[in-house]
Amino acid sequence: MKGAVAAGHPLTARAGADALAAGGNAVDACIAAAAVGWVVESPLTGPGAGGFMLVHRARDGRDFVLDFFVAVPGRGLAADVGGDLDVIAVPFGAGDTTQTFLIGPASCAVPGAVAGLDAAHRRFGTLPWARLLAPAIELARDGVELTREQALLHAVLDDVLRREPEGREVYGARQPLRAGERLVMGALASTLERIAAGGAHALYHGELARGLVAAVGARGGRITEEDLAAYRVVERRPVRVRYRGHEVVSNPPPSAGGVLIAYALRLLDSVGVGGPAGSPAALSMLAEVAREAAAARDGGFAAALHRGGLARRLLSDERVADAVARMLAREGPPAASEPRGLPSTTHVSVLDGRGNAASLSSSTGCGSGVFVPGTGIQLNNMLGENDLNPTGAPSRPGLHLTSMMAPTLVLRGGRPRLVVGSAGSERLRGAIVQTIANVVEHGLPVGAAIERPRVHLDGCDLHCEGGIDDSAVEELERRGYRIVRWPGPGRNLYFGGVSAVASSGDGRLEAAGDPRRGGHGIVVG
Repeated sequence: MKGAVAAGHPLTARAGADALAAGGNAVDACIAAAAVGWVVESPLTGPGAGGFMLVHRARDGRDFVLDFFVAVPGRGLAADVGGDLDVIAVPFGAGDTTQTFLIGPASCAVPGAVAGLDAAHRRFGTLPWARLLAPAIELARDGVELTREQALLHAVLDDVLRREPEGREVYGARQPLRAGERLVMGALASTLERIAAGGAHALYHGELARGLVAAVGARGGRITEEDLAAYRVVERRPVRVRYRGHEVVSNPPPSAGGVLIAYALRLLDSVGVGGPAGSPAALSMLAEVAREAAAARDGGFAAALHRGGLARRLLSDERVADAVARMLAREGPPAASEPRGLPSTTHVSVLDGRGNAASLSSSTGCGSGVFVPGTGIQLNNMLGENDLNPTGAPSRPGLHLTSMMAPTLVLRGGRPRLVVGSAGSERLRGAIVQTIANVVEHGLPVGAAIERPRVHLDGCDLHCEGGIDDSAVEELERRGYRIVRWPGPGRNLYFGGVSAVASSGDGRLEAAGDPRRGGHGIVVG
Protein backbone atom coordinates (compact mmCIF):
# COMPACT_ATOMS: atom_id res chain seq x y z
CA MET A 1 0.00 0.00 0.00
CA LYS A 2 1.20 3.51 -0.83
CA GLY A 3 -1.13 5.06 1.74
CA ALA A 4 -4.58 6.45 2.35
CA VAL A 5 -6.16 9.91 2.46
CA ALA A 6 -9.50 11.24 3.65
CA ALA A 7 -10.87 14.75 3.19
CA GLY A 8 -14.01 16.86 3.01
CA HIS A 9 -14.41 16.65 -0.77
CA PRO A 10 -13.67 13.91 -3.35
CA LEU A 11 -11.33 16.17 -5.33
CA THR A 12 -9.45 17.17 -2.19
CA ALA A 13 -8.90 13.50 -1.38
CA ARG A 14 -7.96 12.74 -5.01
CA ALA A 15 -5.18 15.35 -4.98
CA GLY A 16 -3.70 13.76 -1.88
CA ALA A 17 -4.01 10.27 -3.35
CA ASP A 18 -2.26 11.37 -6.56
CA ALA A 19 0.63 12.76 -4.52
CA LEU A 20 0.96 9.42 -2.73
CA ALA A 21 0.82 7.54 -6.03
CA ALA A 22 3.63 9.77 -7.35
CA GLY A 23 5.86 8.69 -4.48
CA GLY A 24 5.16 11.54 -2.10
CA ASN A 25 4.92 11.12 1.64
CA ALA A 26 2.03 11.91 3.99
CA VAL A 27 2.96 15.59 4.28
CA ASP A 28 3.22 15.98 0.48
CA ALA A 29 -0.25 14.47 0.15
CA CYS A 30 -1.62 16.69 2.89
CA ILE A 31 -0.25 19.84 1.19
CA ALA A 32 -1.63 18.92 -2.24
CA ALA A 33 -5.03 18.10 -0.75
CA ALA A 34 -5.17 21.24 1.38
CA ALA A 35 -4.37 23.44 -1.62
CA VAL A 36 -7.16 21.83 -3.65
CA GLY A 37 -9.44 22.44 -0.67
CA TRP A 38 -8.79 26.16 -1.14
CA VAL A 39 -10.63 25.81 -4.47
CA VAL A 40 -13.28 23.13 -4.07
CA GLU A 41 -14.09 23.97 -0.42
CA SER A 42 -13.56 27.71 -0.76
CA PRO A 43 -16.40 28.80 1.59
CA LEU A 44 -14.46 27.10 4.39
CA THR A 45 -10.77 27.55 3.70
CA GLY A 46 -8.26 29.28 1.46
CA PRO A 47 -5.05 31.31 1.49
CA GLY A 48 -6.79 33.68 3.93
CA ALA A 49 -7.29 30.90 6.48
CA GLY A 50 -5.36 29.59 9.45
CA GLY A 51 -4.81 26.05 10.67
CA PHE A 52 -2.70 23.33 12.20
CA MET A 53 -0.82 20.27 10.97
CA LEU A 54 0.08 17.32 13.20
CA VAL A 55 2.89 15.20 11.72
CA HIS A 56 4.10 11.75 12.80
CA ARG A 57 7.53 10.85 11.43
CA ALA A 58 7.98 7.10 11.07
CA ARG A 59 11.76 6.95 11.10
CA ASP A 60 12.09 8.12 14.70
CA GLY A 61 8.50 8.02 16.00
CA ARG A 62 8.45 11.76 16.72
CA ASP A 63 5.32 13.90 16.55
CA PHE A 64 5.21 17.59 15.61
CA VAL A 65 2.47 20.22 15.64
CA LEU A 66 2.83 23.13 13.24
CA ASP A 67 0.63 25.99 14.43
CA PHE A 68 -0.15 28.24 11.49
CA PHE A 69 -3.36 29.61 12.93
CA VAL A 70 -4.25 33.27 12.53
CA ALA A 71 -2.45 35.95 14.52
CA VAL A 72 -3.53 39.19 16.14
CA PRO A 73 -2.92 42.13 13.76
CA GLY A 74 -1.95 45.71 14.52
CA ARG A 75 1.84 46.02 14.39
CA GLY A 76 2.69 49.68 14.00
CA LEU A 77 -0.86 50.86 14.78
CA ALA A 78 -2.22 52.64 17.82
CA ALA A 79 -4.52 50.52 19.98
CA ASP A 80 -7.58 52.63 19.13
CA VAL A 81 -7.16 52.34 15.36
CA GLY A 82 -9.79 50.13 13.74
CA GLY A 83 -13.45 49.91 12.84
CA ASP A 84 -16.51 48.08 14.11
CA LEU A 85 -17.47 44.52 13.32
CA ASP A 86 -20.39 43.93 10.94
CA VAL A 87 -23.25 41.83 12.34
CA ILE A 88 -25.08 39.29 10.17
CA ALA A 89 -27.59 36.50 10.85
CA VAL A 90 -26.80 33.15 9.24
CA PRO A 91 -29.51 30.46 8.90
CA PHE A 92 -28.13 27.45 10.73
CA GLY A 93 -29.31 24.99 13.37
CA ALA A 94 -32.45 23.01 14.12
CA GLY A 95 -35.58 24.38 12.50
CA ASP A 96 -35.57 27.84 10.95
CA THR A 97 -33.17 29.34 13.48
CA THR A 98 -30.40 31.79 12.71
CA GLN A 99 -27.11 32.54 14.41
CA THR A 100 -25.36 35.87 14.67
CA PHE A 101 -21.83 36.22 13.31
CA LEU A 102 -19.40 39.12 13.23
CA ILE A 103 -17.61 39.81 9.96
CA GLY A 104 -16.09 42.65 7.93
CA PRO A 105 -12.57 44.15 7.77
CA ALA A 106 -12.30 44.55 11.54
CA SER A 107 -12.80 40.80 11.95
CA CYS A 108 -9.77 39.85 9.85
CA ALA A 109 -6.75 38.32 11.59
CA VAL A 110 -3.36 37.71 9.97
CA PRO A 111 -3.73 34.53 7.85
CA GLY A 112 -1.31 31.64 8.28
CA ALA A 113 -2.41 28.92 5.84
CA VAL A 114 0.10 29.62 3.07
CA ALA A 115 2.96 30.04 5.53
CA GLY A 116 1.96 26.78 7.21
CA LEU A 117 1.98 24.67 4.06
CA ASP A 118 5.26 26.25 2.98
CA ALA A 119 6.85 25.50 6.37
CA ALA A 120 5.56 21.90 6.34
CA HIS A 121 6.98 21.38 2.87
CA ARG A 122 10.40 22.77 3.75
CA ARG A 123 10.53 20.64 6.90
CA PHE A 124 9.02 17.36 5.73
CA GLY A 125 8.14 17.43 2.02
CA THR A 126 9.79 15.42 -0.75
CA LEU A 127 7.93 16.31 -3.96
CA PRO A 128 8.50 19.75 -5.55
CA TRP A 129 6.38 22.57 -4.09
CA ALA A 130 5.08 23.64 -7.51
CA ARG A 131 4.09 20.05 -8.28
CA LEU A 132 1.94 19.95 -5.12
CA LEU A 133 0.09 23.18 -5.98
CA ALA A 134 -0.47 22.28 -9.63
CA PRO A 135 -3.78 20.38 -9.12
CA ALA A 136 -5.28 23.34 -7.24
CA ILE A 137 -4.22 25.76 -9.97
CA GLU A 138 -5.72 23.56 -12.69
CA LEU A 139 -9.05 23.18 -10.86
CA ALA A 140 -9.29 26.89 -10.09
CA ARG A 141 -8.65 27.81 -13.73
CA ASP A 142 -10.82 25.10 -15.35
CA GLY A 143 -13.59 25.22 -12.76
CA VAL A 144 -15.23 22.68 -10.49
CA GLU A 145 -18.80 21.44 -10.39
CA LEU A 146 -20.48 22.05 -7.04
CA THR A 147 -21.57 18.99 -5.10
CA ARG A 148 -24.85 18.98 -3.21
CA GLU A 149 -23.05 19.42 0.10
CA GLN A 150 -20.91 22.30 -1.13
CA ALA A 151 -23.95 23.99 -2.66
CA LEU A 152 -25.61 23.86 0.78
CA LEU A 153 -22.61 25.58 2.33
CA HIS A 154 -22.68 28.23 -0.40
CA ALA A 155 -26.36 28.85 0.37
CA VAL A 156 -25.84 29.02 4.15
CA LEU A 157 -22.91 31.43 3.79
CA ASP A 158 -24.28 33.43 0.87
CA ASP A 159 -24.66 36.66 2.87
CA VAL A 160 -20.93 36.48 3.57
CA LEU A 161 -19.59 35.14 0.28
CA ARG A 162 -21.42 37.63 -1.95
CA ARG A 163 -21.66 40.56 0.48
CA GLU A 164 -19.09 42.71 -1.36
CA PRO A 165 -18.64 43.37 -5.11
CA GLU A 166 -15.37 41.40 -5.04
CA GLY A 167 -17.21 38.39 -3.63
CA ARG A 168 -19.88 38.63 -6.31
CA GLU A 169 -17.15 38.63 -8.93
CA VAL A 170 -16.02 35.25 -7.58
CA TYR A 171 -19.36 33.61 -6.78
CA GLY A 172 -21.81 35.26 -9.17
CA ALA A 173 -23.93 38.39 -9.13
CA ARG A 174 -27.48 37.07 -8.99
CA GLN A 175 -27.92 34.08 -6.69
CA PRO A 176 -25.95 31.41 -4.83
CA LEU A 177 -24.43 28.75 -7.01
CA ARG A 178 -26.42 25.53 -7.05
CA ALA A 179 -25.45 21.88 -7.13
CA GLY A 180 -24.16 20.95 -10.57
CA GLU A 181 -23.18 24.52 -11.50
CA ARG A 182 -19.56 25.24 -12.24
CA LEU A 183 -17.36 27.57 -10.19
CA VAL A 184 -14.36 29.03 -12.03
CA MET A 185 -11.81 30.93 -9.92
CA GLY A 186 -9.40 32.40 -12.47
CA ALA A 187 -8.10 35.12 -10.14
CA LEU A 188 -7.31 32.54 -7.45
CA ALA A 189 -5.53 30.38 -10.05
CA SER A 190 -3.24 33.31 -10.89
CA THR A 191 -2.59 33.92 -7.19
CA LEU A 192 -1.72 30.26 -6.66
CA GLU A 193 0.66 30.38 -9.62
CA ARG A 194 2.51 33.21 -7.89
CA ILE A 195 2.64 31.23 -4.64
CA ALA A 196 3.80 28.12 -6.52
CA ALA A 197 6.67 30.14 -7.99
CA GLY A 198 7.63 32.16 -4.91
CA GLY A 199 6.41 30.19 -1.90
CA ALA A 200 4.85 31.92 1.09
CA HIS A 201 7.05 34.96 0.45
CA ALA A 202 4.79 35.80 -2.51
CA LEU A 203 1.82 36.41 -0.19
CA TYR A 204 3.50 37.91 2.86
CA HIS A 205 5.66 40.45 1.00
CA GLY A 206 5.35 42.62 -2.08
CA GLU A 207 2.33 43.27 -4.27
CA LEU A 208 -0.01 40.64 -2.79
CA ALA A 209 0.75 41.79 0.73
CA ARG A 210 0.09 45.42 -0.17
CA GLY A 211 -3.20 44.49 -1.82
CA LEU A 212 -4.29 42.50 1.23
CA VAL A 213 -3.52 45.36 3.60
CA ALA A 214 -5.34 47.85 1.37
CA ALA A 215 -8.43 45.60 1.23
CA VAL A 216 -8.90 45.77 5.00
CA GLY A 217 -7.17 48.97 6.05
CA ALA A 218 -9.42 51.47 4.32
CA ARG A 219 -12.48 50.18 6.20
CA GLY A 220 -11.30 49.56 9.74
CA GLY A 221 -9.17 46.44 9.47
CA ARG A 222 -5.89 46.28 11.38
CA ILE A 223 -3.66 44.01 9.27
CA THR A 224 -0.44 45.80 8.30
CA GLU A 225 2.43 44.94 5.98
CA GLU A 226 4.53 44.59 9.11
CA ASP A 227 2.08 41.96 10.44
CA LEU A 228 2.42 39.92 7.28
CA ALA A 229 6.21 40.19 7.09
CA ALA A 230 6.55 39.17 10.76
CA TYR A 231 4.14 36.22 10.68
CA ARG A 232 5.77 32.98 11.85
CA VAL A 233 4.64 29.36 12.01
CA VAL A 234 5.09 28.01 15.55
CA GLU A 235 6.18 24.44 16.25
CA ARG A 236 4.51 23.10 19.41
CA ARG A 237 4.77 19.96 21.51
CA PRO A 238 1.51 17.97 21.17
CA VAL A 239 -0.68 17.01 24.09
CA ARG A 240 -0.76 13.26 24.88
CA VAL A 241 -3.10 10.97 26.79
CA ARG A 242 -3.59 7.22 27.17
CA TYR A 243 -6.85 5.65 26.01
CA ARG A 244 -7.59 1.92 26.04
CA GLY A 245 -3.98 0.88 25.54
CA HIS A 246 -3.39 3.52 22.85
CA GLU A 247 -1.72 6.91 22.93
CA VAL A 248 -3.75 9.83 21.63
CA VAL A 249 -1.79 12.83 20.34
CA SER A 250 -3.49 16.16 19.60
CA ASN A 251 -3.23 19.92 19.27
CA PRO A 252 -1.88 21.54 22.48
CA PRO A 253 -2.57 24.91 24.12
CA PRO A 254 -2.90 27.74 23.36
CA SER A 255 -5.58 25.96 21.35
CA ALA A 256 -8.45 24.50 23.36
CA GLY A 257 -9.79 21.65 21.23
CA GLY A 258 -6.98 19.12 21.61
CA VAL A 259 -6.58 19.40 25.38
CA LEU A 260 -10.36 19.11 25.90
CA ILE A 261 -10.44 16.00 23.69
CA ALA A 262 -7.55 14.57 25.72
CA TYR A 263 -9.47 15.30 28.94
CA ALA A 264 -12.65 13.68 27.59
CA LEU A 265 -10.76 10.55 26.54
CA ARG A 266 -8.97 10.40 29.90
CA LEU A 267 -12.37 10.38 31.60
CA LEU A 268 -13.77 7.83 29.16
CA ASP A 269 -10.74 5.61 29.75
CA SER A 270 -11.42 5.74 33.49
CA VAL A 271 -15.13 4.91 33.41
CA GLY A 272 -15.54 2.95 30.17
CA VAL A 273 -18.04 3.60 27.41
CA GLY A 274 -20.88 2.06 29.40
CA GLY A 275 -22.28 -0.32 26.79
CA PRO A 276 -22.44 -1.24 23.10
CA ALA A 277 -22.21 1.50 20.49
CA GLY A 278 -25.50 3.41 20.28
CA SER A 279 -26.91 2.01 23.51
CA PRO A 280 -28.47 4.36 26.08
CA ALA A 281 -25.65 3.59 28.52
CA ALA A 282 -22.97 4.45 25.97
CA LEU A 283 -24.73 7.61 24.79
CA SER A 284 -25.29 8.72 28.38
CA MET A 285 -21.61 8.26 29.18
CA LEU A 286 -20.63 10.31 26.13
CA ALA A 287 -22.99 13.05 27.31
CA GLU A 288 -21.46 13.06 30.80
CA VAL A 289 -17.93 13.20 29.39
CA ALA A 290 -19.01 16.14 27.22
CA ARG A 291 -20.54 17.82 30.31
CA GLU A 292 -17.22 17.66 32.14
CA ALA A 293 -15.24 18.87 29.12
CA ALA A 294 -17.56 21.87 28.70
CA ALA A 295 -17.38 22.64 32.43
CA ALA A 296 -13.58 22.64 32.20
CA ARG A 297 -13.82 25.81 30.07
CA ASP A 298 -15.21 27.79 33.01
CA GLY A 299 -13.18 30.06 35.26
CA GLY A 300 -9.74 31.00 34.05
CA PHE A 301 -9.50 28.40 31.27
CA ALA A 302 -9.26 30.91 28.41
CA ALA A 303 -6.50 32.92 30.08
CA ALA A 304 -4.63 29.75 31.11
CA LEU A 305 -4.38 28.60 27.50
CA HIS A 306 -1.57 31.11 26.95
CA ARG A 307 0.18 30.69 30.32
CA GLY A 308 1.48 27.11 30.25
CA GLY A 309 0.77 24.13 32.47
CA LEU A 310 -2.93 23.85 31.62
CA ALA A 311 -2.71 20.36 30.10
CA ARG A 312 -0.77 19.02 33.08
CA ARG A 313 -3.32 20.39 35.57
CA LEU A 314 -6.39 19.36 33.58
CA LEU A 315 -5.14 15.80 32.97
CA SER A 316 -3.88 15.25 36.53
CA ASP A 317 -5.04 12.18 38.46
CA GLU A 318 -6.75 14.38 41.05
CA ARG A 319 -8.71 16.41 38.50
CA VAL A 320 -9.78 13.26 36.65
CA ALA A 321 -10.81 11.47 39.87
CA ASP A 322 -13.03 14.39 40.90
CA ALA A 323 -14.72 14.46 37.51
CA VAL A 324 -15.24 10.68 37.45
CA ALA A 325 -16.90 10.84 40.88
CA ARG A 326 -19.34 13.47 39.61
CA MET A 327 -20.06 11.47 36.48
CA LEU A 328 -20.81 8.25 38.34
CA ALA A 329 -23.01 10.09 40.83
CA ARG A 330 -24.66 12.12 38.04
CA GLU A 331 -23.88 15.23 40.08
CA GLY A 332 -22.10 17.22 37.41
CA PRO A 333 -23.12 20.82 36.75
CA PRO A 334 -25.27 21.72 33.76
CA ALA A 335 -23.04 21.76 30.72
CA ALA A 336 -21.82 25.20 29.81
CA SER A 337 -23.70 26.54 26.81
CA GLU A 338 -20.78 27.32 24.52
CA PRO A 339 -20.84 29.94 21.75
CA ARG A 340 -22.04 28.23 18.61
CA GLY A 341 -20.12 28.37 15.38
CA LEU A 342 -20.70 27.10 11.90
CA PRO A 343 -19.02 23.85 10.83
CA SER A 344 -16.65 26.06 8.87
CA THR A 345 -13.52 23.97 9.09
CA THR A 346 -12.13 21.43 6.67
CA HIS A 347 -9.83 18.54 7.50
CA VAL A 348 -7.39 16.23 5.70
CA SER A 349 -6.01 12.98 7.18
CA VAL A 350 -3.17 11.05 5.51
CA LEU A 351 -1.15 7.91 6.28
CA ASP A 352 1.54 6.79 3.86
CA GLY A 353 2.97 3.33 3.25
CA ARG A 354 6.10 4.07 5.29
CA GLY A 355 4.09 4.87 8.41
CA ASN A 356 4.27 8.67 8.24
CA ALA A 357 1.05 10.47 9.13
CA ALA A 358 -0.27 14.00 8.64
CA SER A 359 -3.47 15.49 10.04
CA LEU A 360 -4.41 19.02 8.96
CA SER A 361 -7.32 21.26 9.94
CA SER A 362 -7.87 24.71 8.46
CA SER A 363 -10.58 27.36 8.45
CA THR A 364 -11.56 30.89 7.46
CA GLY A 365 -14.27 30.87 10.16
CA CYS A 366 -17.54 31.80 8.55
CA GLY A 367 -15.50 34.13 6.32
CA SER A 368 -15.20 37.88 6.64
CA GLY A 369 -16.84 38.78 3.34
CA VAL A 370 -13.63 40.71 2.54
CA PHE A 371 -11.91 39.64 -0.69
CA VAL A 372 -8.54 40.95 -1.79
CA PRO A 373 -9.39 42.47 -5.20
CA GLY A 374 -8.07 40.56 -8.19
CA THR A 375 -6.76 37.61 -6.15
CA GLY A 376 -9.74 35.39 -5.29
CA ILE A 377 -8.63 35.40 -1.63
CA GLN A 378 -11.30 35.77 1.06
CA LEU A 379 -9.91 36.69 4.47
CA ASN A 380 -10.95 35.03 7.72
CA ASN A 381 -13.23 36.55 10.37
CA MET A 382 -11.47 34.99 13.39
CA LEU A 383 -11.44 38.24 15.40
CA GLY A 384 -15.23 38.09 15.21
CA GLU A 385 -15.55 34.46 16.36
CA ASN A 386 -16.94 34.61 19.91
CA ASP A 387 -15.88 31.04 20.65
CA LEU A 388 -12.24 32.00 20.03
CA ASN A 389 -12.41 35.33 21.83
CA PRO A 390 -14.74 34.88 24.83
CA THR A 391 -13.18 37.85 26.64
CA GLY A 392 -12.18 39.82 23.55
CA ALA A 393 -9.27 39.27 21.20
CA PRO A 394 -5.79 39.10 22.75
CA SER A 395 -4.18 42.51 22.46
CA ARG A 396 -0.58 41.67 21.59
CA PRO A 397 0.07 41.77 17.84
CA GLY A 398 1.58 38.55 16.54
CA LEU A 399 -0.04 36.33 19.17
CA HIS A 400 -1.67 33.23 17.63
CA LEU A 401 -5.34 32.93 18.57
CA THR A 402 -6.74 29.89 20.31
CA SER A 403 -8.84 27.40 18.31
CA MET A 404 -11.12 24.40 18.69
CA MET A 405 -9.46 22.71 15.71
CA ALA A 406 -7.82 19.48 16.79
CA PRO A 407 -5.90 17.40 14.25
CA THR A 408 -5.42 14.15 16.15
CA LEU A 409 -3.48 10.89 15.93
CA VAL A 410 -4.05 7.60 17.75
CA LEU A 411 -0.93 5.45 18.15
CA ARG A 412 -0.73 1.76 18.99
CA GLY A 413 2.73 0.54 19.89
CA GLY A 414 4.15 3.82 18.62
CA ARG A 415 2.62 3.40 15.14
CA PRO A 416 -0.39 5.23 13.70
CA ARG A 417 -3.65 3.39 14.28
CA LEU A 418 -6.00 6.28 13.41
CA VAL A 419 -5.46 9.74 11.88
CA VAL A 420 -8.51 11.92 12.48
CA GLY A 421 -9.90 15.43 12.62
CA SER A 422 -13.21 17.18 12.13
CA ALA A 423 -15.15 20.30 11.29
CA GLY A 424 -17.88 21.52 13.58
CA SER A 425 -16.73 24.39 15.82
CA GLU A 426 -17.37 23.32 19.43
CA ARG A 427 -19.09 20.15 18.15
CA LEU A 428 -15.89 18.84 16.58
CA ARG A 429 -14.65 17.69 20.01
CA GLY A 430 -17.54 15.30 20.37
CA ALA A 431 -17.27 14.17 16.76
CA ILE A 432 -13.60 13.23 17.25
CA VAL A 433 -14.13 11.61 20.66
CA GLN A 434 -17.05 9.55 19.39
CA THR A 435 -15.16 8.46 16.28
CA ILE A 436 -12.12 7.39 18.34
CA ALA A 437 -14.35 5.46 20.75
CA ASN A 438 -16.15 3.78 17.86
CA VAL A 439 -12.87 2.60 16.31
CA VAL A 440 -10.80 1.79 19.40
CA GLU A 441 -13.45 0.67 21.91
CA HIS A 442 -16.19 -0.70 19.68
CA GLY A 443 -13.94 -2.04 16.91
CA LEU A 444 -15.89 -0.46 14.07
CA PRO A 445 -14.40 0.07 10.61
CA VAL A 446 -13.52 3.72 10.13
CA GLY A 447 -16.36 4.39 7.69
CA ALA A 448 -18.96 2.94 10.06
CA ALA A 449 -17.37 4.76 13.00
CA ILE A 450 -17.79 8.10 11.22
CA GLU A 451 -21.29 7.42 9.93
CA ARG A 452 -22.76 6.31 13.28
CA PRO A 453 -25.19 8.97 14.56
CA ARG A 454 -23.83 11.33 17.21
CA VAL A 455 -24.96 13.19 20.30
CA HIS A 456 -24.00 16.68 21.42
CA LEU A 457 -24.67 18.15 24.87
CA ASP A 458 -25.33 21.89 24.78
CA GLY A 459 -26.31 23.37 28.13
CA CYS A 460 -29.26 21.31 29.33
CA ASP A 461 -30.08 20.03 25.84
CA LEU A 462 -28.85 16.69 24.53
CA HIS A 463 -28.97 16.89 20.74
CA CYS A 464 -29.60 13.45 19.23
CA GLU A 465 -28.84 13.06 15.55
CA GLY A 466 -31.33 11.34 13.29
CA GLY A 467 -30.71 7.62 13.11
CA ILE A 468 -30.37 6.97 16.84
CA ASP A 469 -32.81 4.22 17.84
CA ASP A 470 -36.09 5.61 19.19
CA SER A 471 -36.00 3.35 22.23
CA ALA A 472 -32.51 4.64 23.10
CA VAL A 473 -33.69 8.24 22.88
CA GLU A 474 -36.69 7.45 25.07
CA GLU A 475 -34.41 5.85 27.67
CA LEU A 476 -32.20 8.94 27.65
CA GLU A 477 -35.31 11.04 28.36
CA ARG A 478 -36.16 8.78 31.28
CA ARG A 479 -32.63 9.33 32.58
CA GLY A 480 -33.37 13.04 32.80
CA TYR A 481 -31.86 14.47 29.63
CA ARG A 482 -33.76 17.21 27.80
CA ILE A 483 -33.73 15.82 24.28
CA VAL A 484 -33.50 17.75 21.04
CA ARG A 485 -34.42 15.32 18.28
CA TRP A 486 -32.93 15.96 14.87
CA PRO A 487 -34.86 14.57 11.91
CA GLY A 488 -33.52 11.39 10.41
CA PRO A 489 -32.50 8.94 9.28
CA GLY A 490 -30.05 11.18 7.40
CA ARG A 491 -27.02 12.78 9.00
CA ASN A 492 -26.62 16.54 9.57
CA LEU A 493 -23.54 18.73 9.18
CA TYR A 494 -24.37 20.31 12.56
CA PHE A 495 -22.68 17.27 14.14
CA GLY A 496 -19.33 17.84 12.46
CA GLY A 497 -17.42 16.56 9.48
CA VAL A 498 -14.84 13.90 10.29
CA SER A 499 -12.10 12.76 7.91
CA ALA A 500 -10.10 9.75 9.07
CA VAL A 501 -7.73 7.03 7.92
CA ALA A 502 -6.98 3.90 9.91
CA SER A 503 -4.44 1.08 9.90
CA SER A 504 -5.22 -2.40 11.16
CA GLY A 505 -2.68 -4.66 12.81
CA ASP A 506 -2.01 -6.51 9.55
CA GLY A 507 -1.20 -3.32 7.65
CA ARG A 508 -4.57 -3.00 5.93
CA LEU A 509 -5.59 0.65 5.42
CA GLU A 510 -9.02 2.28 5.53
CA ALA A 511 -10.09 5.81 4.64
CA ALA A 512 -13.43 7.59 4.96
CA GLY A 513 -14.85 11.09 4.77
CA ASP A 514 -17.97 12.19 6.57
CA PRO A 515 -21.24 11.81 4.63
CA ARG A 516 -22.50 14.86 6.55
CA ARG A 517 -20.10 16.96 4.51
CA GLY A 518 -19.75 14.98 1.29
CA GLY A 519 -16.35 13.78 2.44
CA HIS A 520 -14.37 11.07 0.73
CA GLY A 521 -11.60 8.57 1.45
CA ILE A 522 -9.15 6.85 -0.92
CA VAL A 523 -6.76 3.96 -0.31
CA VAL A 524 -3.81 4.03 -2.73
CA GLY A 525 -2.55 0.56 -3.64
